[in-house]
Amino acid sequence: MAMLSRYILRAHAAPFLFSLVTLMFIFLLQFVMKFIDQLVGKGLTAWVIIELIVLSLSWMLVLAVPMSVLVAILMAFGDLSSKNEITAMKAGGVSIYRMMAPVFVAGLCVALVMVWFNNSVLPESNHRLKALNTDIRRMKPTIALVDGVFSQDLPGYSILVRKTSPNSNDLDGVTLYDYTNPTKNIVITAKRGAISFSPDYRKIILLLHEGEIHELDLQEMNAYRKVRFQQHRIAMDVEGFDFERSATSAFSRGDRELSAPAMLHVVDSLSGLLDRQTAEVQEMMQREMAAVVQGQWVREASLDGIVTGQGPTSPLIKARVINTNLSTAAFRMDALQRQINQYWVEIHKKYSIPAACLIFVLVGAPLGIMARKGGFGIAATLSLGFFILYWAFLIGGEKLADRAILSPFWGMWGANIVIGAMGLYLTFRVGRETILINWSIFERLIPRRWRTALPDDPATSTSPS
Repeated sequence: MAMLSRYILRAHAAPFLFSLVTLMFIFLLQFVMKFIDQLVGKGLTAWVIIELIVLSLSWMLVLAVPMSVLVAILMAFGDLSSKNEITAMKAGGVSIYRMMAPVFVAGLCVALVMVWFNNSVLPESNHRLKALNTDIRRMKPTIALVDGVFSQDLPGYSILVRKTSPNSNDLDGVTLYDYTNPTKNIVITAKRGAISFSPDYRKIILLLHEGEIHELDLQEMNAYRKVRFQQHRIAMDVEGFDFERSATSAFSRGDRELSAPAMLHVVDSLSGLLDRQTAEVQEMMQREMAAVVQGQWVREASLDGIVTGQGPTSPLIKARVINTNLSTAAFRMDALQRQINQYWVEIHKKYSIPAACLIFVLVGAPLGIMARKGGFGIAATLSLGFFILYWAFLIGGEKLADRAILSPFWGMWGANIVIGAMGLYLTFRVGRETILINWSIFERLIPRRWRTALPDDPATSTSPS
């Protein structure tokens, strides 16, 4: 049996490595195509660009490993089934569960490694990536500007730059729409300019030269003003550039830059603060209810009426103050609960995504046997379909959990539970009898270069089924 386990695992090794390299290449290509215009021609050294790409490989690996497990299992079991080796094993008394056992153990090992990776490597990689982006934006504030394209990154402004300098922060051909004043329409044009941060890195300073300011009062449409200038300085907030100082303290990190134990510590602190605020609100409500019962409000109203002559309004004012305090407290408590939910979502995600390696074993093995197809085209098509389904469940659950519509547990583990149930059903079904799938209807959907020989047509084949 040990030899059989090694044979089955060897059948999975090559497809796993092949699919992992292929998926990482696809993710990397997508990343480069998305950010190529922000990296090339901005004066960044090759080493900085390489460091950005390397640090981004961590989150790509988290997504690629579970999908590679699914592709490898589909290809391996499909190949074994197409060669009738599955039939030979079953004839020798080896059940489908025994065939899946070594793969399940291997999937468990991969899942444990990914749990360690998610809690040790990924948070540090995300934090260094954030710090590197911060340093780049500090050095090159023009990094978010694309030549000839309007940028909406700065709040309240829309800026168009004809050309940016790769070796400096100089700008040529600047057109700026100012939306900070809703009663006025302001357009600023300049032949050239320069962009930089303020000394405290809280403002973006745009220094324009040789331009004009066109201002139209939207309330009085006939009030139009045009001003020519040789030099004009504009200070803007840096929120659109997502600038934050590089930090080494864990308390300044976001939820995706912390390990699960560190986030549990933060959740405990936030939960304690939420409990204290809840207790304060309950104490305030009990105190005011006791005052109503004892008639204290009536006595205060009478005294206020003697002094101000407005006794009947005093309880109403007091009620409004209490209502405002309760609304403020409820808003703070709701914000705290949402923040706690976001941390719980990330905690569960660090374990639910690695657990998908085990779930995909349950799905991939029976599908591979049923398909009797070991080619990359079938495996890629099936794995892509299941992974899209899994990721749709995961993303939807995360959004619902962040909005407190769904608990973080069900939001992050719902996809595993649903697809895992499908996998168990398929495994039990294949455990009773092997069911073949006629793939002829999918033949036209698969590129010809990916095709291998499709399963024999039962109507015309004389080979054993």
